[in-house]
Amino acid sequence: MEYVSAVPVPQPRARAASAPDSAGSRRSLGAGLLLGAAGATVVLLASGQTWAEGQAAVGGGILPLSADGQDVTGLPAALAVVGLAALVAVFAVRGGSRVLVAGLLALSGLGAGLSAWAGASDSAALDEQAAQTTGNTSATVEALSHTAWPYVTAVGGLLILLAGLLALRFGRGWPAMSGRYERDGTPRPRRAPRTAPDPDRPEELWKALDRGEDPTRDA
Repeated sequence: MEYVSAVPVPQPRARAASAPDSAGSRRSLGAGLLLGAAGATVVLLASGQTWAEGQAAVGGGILPLSADGQDVTGLPAALAVVGLAALVAVFAVRGGSRVLVAGLLALSGLGAGLSAWAGASDSAALDEQAAQTTGNTSATVEALSHTAWPYVTAVGGLLILLAGLLALRFGRGWPAMSGRYERDGTPRPRRAPRTAPDPDRPEELWKALDRGEDPTRDA
């Protein structure tokens, strides 16, 4: 007669199944941080570069004009700062608040990219400079040309957008900065009360004095 053992057999697959999820969460976390920080940096740096160049006729001569990204539109740089703040805030909140902040991160990247793309063909900033330079409010810039920096700025906005999409997709599994400071509700173990030193053992009396205790006081 055969005997069947009642001892449960361990299932290693259940433990191994959580390993890929944890590794995927770490990868998405690193990618989100890298994309968000790199995108914001690219937008802020590219916004300070020359986006458009042209000429204005002044007193029979030609005056070269140029406009950087901040002159054309300050929206990409402002949204990049918002994106950086949202990227940090993602790790300071949890649950539904994290979803909202991740959405703000994605929207800031989308807005920065679209506004930079729209500014790639804008001439209003140079027209304003031409009017101020010539004193003629109807003057416009001539020989207008644009650089590649608006498109670089748009790429930076796209990186921020990707970081926001990663936070929306995988952000629920990311850790929070305040997690280590939160109490889990378990009571802390109480320290055992110190016993009075044995007067027959001088080394205990000296230890009590070192601790600032009165060895002559009863416990």
